[in-house]
Amino acid sequence: MYKILIYDCLKLTGASMISALQDRCELTCITNENEFQAEIKTRQFDLIFLDIDSLEGSPMELLAQIHNKDPFLPIIMVSKAEKAEIIVQAMNDGASDFLIHPISPTRINIAVDKAIQIRDQRFEIAYHRRKQDVVYDFKDVVAYSRGMQQILKSLERFARTDSTILITGDTGTGKSFLSGTVHFNSPRRKKPFVKINCANIPEDLLESELFGHEKGAFTGADKQRIGRFEQASGGTIFLDEIGEMNMRLQTKLLRVLEEKSFERVGGNKTIFSDVRIIAATNKDLVGQVERGLFREDLYYRINVLPVSLPSLRDRRACILPLAELLLKKCCTSMHRDILGFTDKARELIQDYHWPGNIRQLANTIERAVILEDDRLVHSYNLALPEKVVRQPQAIFPPHEVQENAARSTEMNESLAEQEKDLIFRALEECLWVQKNAATKLGISPRALNYKINKLQITHPHWRRNRVTG
Repeated sequence: MYKILIYDCLKLTGASMISALQDRCELTCITNENEFQAEIKTRQFDLIFLDIDSLEGSPMELLAQIHNKDPFLPIIMVSKAEKAEIIVQAMNDGASDFLIHPISPTRINIAVDKAIQIRDQRFEIAYHRRKQDVVYDFKDVVAYSRGMQQILKSLERFARTDSTILITGDTGTGKSFLSGTVHFNSPRRKKPFVKINCANIPEDLLESELFGHEKGAFTGADKQRIGRFEQASGGTIFLDEIGEMNMRLQTKLLRVLEEKSFERVGGNKTIFSDVRIIAATNKDLVGQVERGLFREDLYYRINVLPVSLPSLRDRRACILPLAELLLKKCCTSMHRDILGFTDKARELIQDYHWPGNIRQLANTIERAVILEDDRLVHSYNLALPEKVVRQPQAIFPPHEVQENAARSTEMNESLAEQEKDLIFRALEECLWVQKNAATKLGISPRALNYKINKLQITHPHWRRNRVTG
């Protein structure tokens, strides 16, 4: 139910809005400007109706004042007089609509729906900086193993509810992908789907990212920011790596789950947000609770519908179909015409134990597509660090042992050079911003930093390479 504030001293606008909206909205009518100012400072509203005939001062100044405090708040202006210059100025200054009395209930409802829809779109645009990469239909999820098929059946049932879901599993098992599948098959599918990785954001910034902040809340907060929970209102928020959240933020998250309300950082206005939460972690949360690192009451609130994803090595029947799907996707994005894998490459993919799960498989195939010059991916371009199947050890003459060792050393050096070249190119394309390069390579920033140090990659613009004096 939308919360709407109406400012009207003459009681004409208020009467029209009550007649049209009282069955679907929570309406607050104010006839005093001081009371109106107090309401917008202390309460959160979805929309404001402003009767400009009731104002003694400039309506445009009040419009600007409200938008300065909350730039996303829709404001519909109302008047008895139809003056083109005022209407044009109001729309140019940020009013969502301008209504002229007498107004039909149908026109009022259309104006409200349109203003709220535009607000929701602005929320999405503000934070969706990259395209969501999800599987939209459960039928498109690769699930040839019996265990994975059972999990999908459970998720399909869970998608129809509003309960909180906790997805556990090793890194790279597809928790993020399936969270999107749940959202887009739920009653909230037409509302925002917002992802946030709690491990990739510093602790001191995560609260602002989740709940937003007011202008001047801390150094560098030069404008109001809408948080992810507010942006996701009516939809779903996916909290990846929830086990990395500190205890103070866990307390605030518990309140959101219980009361669906919070305050922005530096603010005292209570904001209500109807959000469905899907959480994920690769940690043992029960162990975290026992060690005092995770709130027990929060664990029980997020563990309403638990789902445990198997490792890729435990769903062997899915490996080759996944590899074929990822190859097709990678070739499309890179404009390559590669038809498939050689028999030896398929055997290597099937036999490998994939400790990094689907993410490692995707990265391996992407690297192979970059290196491959043929119409089929060969096994030597898969560049896997080790084989899971050990061959019977044969006895070789000493000179052959030395030759094999030298050949193995040369191969390892060649693979290291290929990896270094791949990372170097990704860094160059991302203007040497490590976080962006890590995203492009499909690895975590921490893993990229480890590779950079190991391969001795440097750049003069990086802080650690600057010469201070």
